[in-house]
Amino acid sequence: MSEQIAVVGGGIFGIAHVWAAIKGGYRVIWIERDRVAQSGSVRNFGMIWPIGQPLGEPTELAVRSAMIWQQVAATTGCWLNCCGSLHLAHHADELAVLEEYATAAQREGLPRRLLSLSEIEQLAPAANPEGLKGGLYSETEFGVNPPRAIEQLTQWLLQQPSVTSIFGVAALSIEERGGGGLCIKLADQRSVEVERVIVCSGADLKTLFPDQFARAGMRLCKLQMLKTIAQPQGWRTGPHLASGLTLRHYRAFDFCPSLRSLKQRIAADSAELDSFGIHVMCSQNEVGEVILGDSHEYDSEIDPFDKQVINDLILRELRKVIRLPSWEMASTWHGVYAKYPDGLWWESEPIPGVHLRTGLGGNGMTLSFGVAEHFFLNQ
Repeated sequence: MSEQIAVVGGGIFGIAHVWAAIKGGYRVIWIERDRVAQSGSVRNFGMIWPIGQPLGEPTELAVRSAMIWQQVAATTGCWLNCCGSLHLAHHADELAVLEEYATAAQREGLPRRLLSLSEIEQLAPAANPEGLKGGLYSETEFGVNPPRAIEQLTQWLLQQPSVTSIFGVAALSIEERGGGGLCIKLADQRSVEVERVIVCSGADLKTLFPDQFARAGMRLCKLQMLKTIAQPQGWRTGPHLASGLTLRHYRAFDFCPSLRSLKQRIAADSAELDSFGIHVMCSQNEVGEVILGDSHEYDSEIDPFDKQVINDLILRELRKVIRLPSWEMASTWHGVYAKYPDGLWWESEPIPGVHLRTGLGGNGMTLSFGVAEHFFLNQ
């Protein structure tokens, strides 16, 4: 009989571990406190974003994860948009960073290249041509609709005979069992006994293992986002779009010599953007809604109330770099995720057989399937 393991957490990281586990022949008990995940996994752009990772092994892992997404979508019927991404440069220093990055990426054989203004116009109807100096196109990025994707993947996995679900019930503690094995105590007073547990509860890891979470140096990050109504007459943005502000956010561009002067210009001209960690991007889902964002507030800066000034600044900066037929908003929201500052993710084994895994930050959609596959391949 195959080994039975438990996965705690129904977000994208938990989904990826359940997927990898059943592909590896394991039986899974899947525990999630809500009917379906409600936190960071459903509150993001839906960008599968390898270009945000540093060149080398992180990019390779992200590209592998994107390949698994293709398998997942083909198997589950989840909508997957093979749209690629386009970084727009409206300032000379932004274009310089993109040129430096493109040279290094092409040396590694990555499908990323600079585009002319005419090429951008044909590829990306949403790109604002006013003051546009160029752009960097990458083929490795995909898009999903986060709430719908999480629902579909969850339902598909729950239908698999090797998966037993305990949804709508929180896990309260995990303890070693006398005689071997582990015991998970649930909020409804039930207990579950297994040999191994993988905890992928995101920012809520502190509920089960607060001391481990505190010692890890994890940071919590709040982001604010917006979504337009479906664009009229089936209008599409083209690829995922990112502005030059984004170059100072993702570590992929840290090695570029021109990044320093770009950061200095933004700090001098728009200090308010740095104070709220604002960089701007957009994606579009299958029904035509455009997801816009975002901001980054950390730890003690986080409160339950969204700031209108942040949404206003996001929209101000987006209007400089993209054009939409309709800017009418359908919804706004915020999410909170856990970010491990010293690596791509954080893991610990506080009890033999209990694997704590979190801290992907804003890279959950991008890295989860690759990280989960790597975990089971190395068992």
